[in-house]
Amino acid sequence: MQIKKNPKSNLENFSKIFMQIGLVLALFVTYQAIEQKTYDKTYGDLGTVNMNAELEEEIPITERVEPEKPKTPPPPTPEKIEVVEDEKEVEETVIESTETDETEAVVVEEIEEIEEVEEVVEDVSFMIIENVPVFPGCTGNNEELKACFSKMVQKHFSRKFDAELPNELGLSPGKKRVFIGFKIDRQGNIVNIQARAPHPKIKTEVVSVMKQLPKMKPGRQRGKPVGVKYSIPFTLIVE
Repeated sequence: MQIKKNPKSNLENFSKIFMQIGLVLALFVTYQAIEQKTYDKTYGDLGTVNMNAELEEEIPITERVEPEKPKTPPPPTPEKIEVVEDEKEVEETVIESTETDETEAVVVEEIEEIEEVEEVVEDVSFMIIENVPVFPGCTGNNEELKACFSKMVQKHFSRKFDAELPNELGLSPGKKRVFIGFKIDRQGNIVNIQARAPHPKIKTEVVSVMKQLPKMKPGRQRGKPVGVKYSIPFTLIVE
């Protein structure tokens, strides 16, 4: 036999009503809690406190002690003053004059003359000399004078040197190097000629040719004439 439920006993039909009643109750409880009055708790009288009361500080009484002043030594005893009687003669000190009289002869010591030693400047290289030696006929600034000097020395060597000498000596064909060095002294003369050549006769010929160089205008260093060293290589072609 199947049991049938009564439609009125089904609580699901009243769920909306129950929810509304619960919501109304929750709002009522919240309202009562908000409207409830509260009062501050009171405590017994603790008395009044004066915050502006100053604390009295006990200041110790100090006594100022003056430092002891150092004792000054007594003044020195004055020297004994000798009293001279009026009748006693006192010797006076006579100061002699250092001035000479016109009648006295004045002795003058002989003054020894010191010869001024001329500063000797050593020989300077042609490449670093302040004012280079000047080959006759060359003009221009220092660099132009250097180039002209070398050019004229090469021209002099080519014109004066015996070009047939290397062939006559039977040297092997090819290029032969000759190194020449000399100095232009403080008077402009060519001195200290040195040569290095592949044959002694060529060396003698080179020295002879360099001795024929004309007199130069001497080089100057710090404004004074000095000796100037010069060197130059030459190439000989032997056929």
